[in-house]
Amino acid sequence: MAKKSSKRTLWILLSLIVLFVIVGIIGRMAGWFEAETGTVVETANAERRTITQLVSASGIIRPEVEVILTPDVSGEIIELTVREGDFVNQGDLLLRIRPDLYEARIDEIQAGLLNARAREQQALAGKLRAEANYLSQQQLFERELISRLEYITAKTQFEAEQANHNAARFSVQSVEAQLRRAQEELRQTVIRAPMTGTISRLNVERGERIVGSVQMTGTEIMRIARLEQMEVEVRVNENDIMKVAVGDTARVLVDSYPGQSIQGMVTEIANSAIRRGEGTTEQVSEYVVKIRILTPHNIDSAALSLQQNQSLELASIAQPPYLKPGMSASVDIETKTEFNVVAVPIQSVTVRDFAQLAARNRNAETQSDTAEVTIQEASDSDNGRIRREDIRRVVFVVEDGRAKMVEVETGINDDRFIHILRGLDADTRIVTGSYRVLSRQLSDGDLLRVN
Repeated sequence: MAKKSSKRTLWILLSLIVLFVIVGIIGRMAGWFEAETGTVVETANAERRTITQLVSASGIIRPEVEVILTPDVSGEIIELTVREGDFVNQGDLLLRIRPDLYEARIDEIQAGLLNARAREQQALAGKLRAEANYLSQQQLFERELISRLEYITAKTQFEAEQANHNAARFSVQSVEAQLRRAQEELRQTVIRAPMTGTISRLNVERGERIVGSVQMTGTEIMRIARLEQMEVEVRVNENDIMKVAVGDTARVLVDSYPGQSIQGMVTEIANSAIRRGEGTTEQVSEYVVKIRILTPHNIDSAALSLQQNQSLELASIAQPPYLKPGMSASVDIETKTEFNVVAVPIQSVTVRDFAQLAARNRNAETQSDTAEVTIQEASDSDNGRIRREDIRRVVFVVEDGRAKMVEVETGINDDRFIHILRGLDADTRIVTGSYRVLSRQLSDGDLLRVN
């Protein structure tokens, strides 16, 4: 009896399993168990915002005014009065070059000058003798007391002595010019500050020999810069350079001062491009843009303490940044601002090929039971020309739980939002993500499920 009962139970279970499988197959074919889930998306409302168009670039901090000092004469440094970082005023002594050779050269030229002047006096005396003889012979010749040959000889002798005197005089002038040049070279052995500023770089030490820049590139001995007037030199890509104009404001972020924003202003835009990777597939044209730093910086500590002591709100005074030449910085140039405009997140604006969509619609309408016409064939024109793309910007609007594709016209954008010029109103619910769904999957009329 126990065996018959267990067999009966087993058959009942098998019968129920078979029944469930049959019901499942029939229900699946009939669509009983299918649920309309839709495409999972993220949504948000179009809002009115203030959008500032930014052009980002990176570069190096440099002084606005920096003078590179190279000597005009060569020699050994015998005195160096400054160190890197010292503040100097215009005319202060910086260094001296050993003047022995230049002093000896002056002595030599002065001796030559005395010799040249003596020769000039001798030539002058000879000229005067020849002139007196010539005048005497001229009177005798006019009285016909001497022959013409004697007269011509006296005249020629006078002209020769006159030319000799002129040559001696010019020789004196030449030696005097050499003396002035030697004196100038001696003066150049003492180098003074051409401007007021800070020694931003010092490349030499006392005892080194340096090369002058009279006939070749001289040794760079030091640089003097005005560190209280710094700028950022960045390179802007050719695609963005037309957006930038002189006078645009900028936000500067220095790597050495993380989280601290420094104000700047565009002062200069290069006219010629700098090419990188020329002749390769990675060729890039960039333009140098200079941005003056407007935020107070590199203020002397004593002056800052005095300013803080005179202020009533000491806590509100932030320590100004001290910027050094060569620091790395990134810049966001504010090129254009639109106030109270309809804006949506950048990722919500995507593109669609309207020519391809039209081809799909024509294909769906003309498709027959016997032959299918491909999208490409249906999109070809009657004369056999290849279909051209019609790329337009669109936004998907949420309408009754489905996606509605709306063509839009866009304007400027910042790093998060983009201005909608036409096609969309504020407070309209739109699809904002995900990027994969918006860029490839989502179509007009698709059912949506908001995540």
